[in-house]
Amino acid sequence: MTRGDTKPSVDQHSDFDEFYAAAFPVLRSQLFAYLGDRAEAQDAVQEAFCRAFSKWKTISAYEDPSAWVRRVAWNVATSRFRRRRTALNFLRNQREVHAEEPSPDRVALVAALAKIPAQLRKAVVLHYIGELSVAEIAAQEDVAEGTVKSWLSRGRAALGAQLAERKEGRSNV
Repeated sequence: MTRGDTKPSVDQHSDFDEFYAAAFPVLRSQLFAYLGDRAEAQDAVQEAFCRAFSKWKTISAYEDPSAWVRRVAWNVATSRFRRRRTALNFLRNQREVHAEEPSPDRVALVAALAKIPAQLRKAVVLHYIGELSVAEIAAQEDVAEGTVKSWLSRGRAALGAQLAERKEGRSNV
């Protein structure tokens, strides 16, 4: 509570209850017409009345306390309306991005790569897909260029064997 506000007394509670009972339905109807959503309208009006209740000692002394609650409710409703409109505009502007499915050859290659030893797979991927030279792979892996050439040779042979098995398996089906 802010300075000067205190907890409402029993008399103030009954005053607030009467005020609420009289003003709530009218205000909810107004905001329902504005927002087009009864639940949203009710939430906005409830929020305004909660704020009024916490300051009821001060607000009840106003010439027209319902004007204060109405202004707060409309501000809450307008704020929610703007947020919802902004969110809808954002969603409307989003585009679904559809990635192409991998080709059957790509699926076969990935499956075959998964079956060869990790070091051979790494060398093959870095050289043929990553387009690194033998010297770059050797420097990255801290090995001699001859070792990389050996990995590439054995990797191609292992990959070829895996792809041949897959092709034979498919032709027998």
